[in-house]
Amino acid sequence: MGFTFKAFLKRHQVIHTGERPFSCELCGKSFSSVGSLKTHQLIHSGVKAYSCDQCGRAFNRSNGLQRHLVTHSGIKAYSCDICGKTFSQSGSRNAHLRIHTREDVYCCGQCGKHFAKDIHLQRHMFTHTEERPCKCDLCEKTFKTPHYLKLHQQIHTRKRLYKCSYCEVCIYISILSF
Repeated sequence: MGFTFKAFLKRHQVIHTGERPFSCELCGKSFSSVGSLKTHQLIHSGVKAYSCDQCGRAFNRSNGLQRHLVTHSGIKAYSCDICGKTFSQSGSRNAHLRIHTREDVYCCGQCGKHFAKDIHLQRHMFTHTEERPCKCDLCEKTFKTPHYLKLHQQIHTRKRLYKCSYCEVCIYISILSF
């Protein structure tokens, strides 16, 4: 394989050298190309241009949305060879496998339950306390995790479309839909 321009050859060679000359000014993470740096910087900007039509979750990269869409398909093509649990993403299955191997797992000091990811242990720890540190700015309601706060906040960005005259249940439609 040849390169038409010396600049293209240099850009290619960083694959082999491991050089990462482009650094993020906000967090210090370094990258081998300007394009990778710019994609990374979207994380800090908060811009999430790709959103799921089914649940509204937004992503800053198209491949993040594509990976997420598999979760709505119901297809769980990756299974644990040890316990048979199935997953829609290979990364989730691989993280799960660490629970069986006890490799890089996180253990709850209160109940002994094991987690493949530190964030899952942190979320679990709220089950042992009444603490609700996540507060909705709009209605003051509190939640144990940012995840549950975010789910709750959807009620503030939706309008009632239909209301059942028998049981007061409402069907919501997102105001933010495009």
